[in-house]
Amino acid sequence: MTNTRSFPRSSTPVIFQSLIHALNGRWHKRAMQIFMLIILVHLSEHLFQGFQLWVLHWPRPQCLGVLGLFYPSLVHSEWLHYGHALFMLLGLALLRPAITIGQALFWWNIAFAIQFWHHIEHALLLGQSLIHNNLYKFAAPVSIAQIVAQYFSVLPFTGQPWLPRIELHLFYNLIVLIPMLIALRYHRFPPANDVEVR
Repeated sequence: MTNTRSFPRSSTPVIFQSLIHALNGRWHKRAMQIFMLIILVHLSEHLFQGFQLWVLHWPRPQCLGVLGLFYPSLVHSEWLHYGHALFMLLGLALLRPAITIGQALFWWNIAFAIQFWHHIEHALLLGQSLIHNNLYKFAAPVSIAQIVAQYFSVLPFTGQPWLPRIELHLFYNLIVLIPMLIALRYHRFPPANDVEVR
């Protein structure tokens, strides 16, 4: 008698189910390493932008990170930022089934929720860029976080937003990464009293 594992019936194509099964089974460690490497490289770009701004005192428009030194138009592209936000969201979703320990799953879900919002913010920025119409007639596309910050700053809704994008993007990337790292710590070294969630 052959023992085969079958997937529950669903509308998801078999090839996609097989991919999810592999990413959370035999390929999980390598997939997680590649995912984290891409995230850390992206974060290093934001950290380098901060270094250019706060340490080297470069003018804000010239603080483009390492990639921006060689391909400035690419860094200004909202498509690049939206693509990375979508990549992170999909990565968090696709690698989630292997995160089964209670605390790890809790922190992974927090990272997913924050990244979902981050993705919405980038979709809004991309939309403004595509239709060439910025919210509240700002000089550049603005996110909801920037609009809220502008409201509480009591500054007029014109020109450049009070909350700059360099700081905002660094903040968003850090607040997604921190719960991910906590989740991976619990995933790799689960507490003795933590229960597996299926």
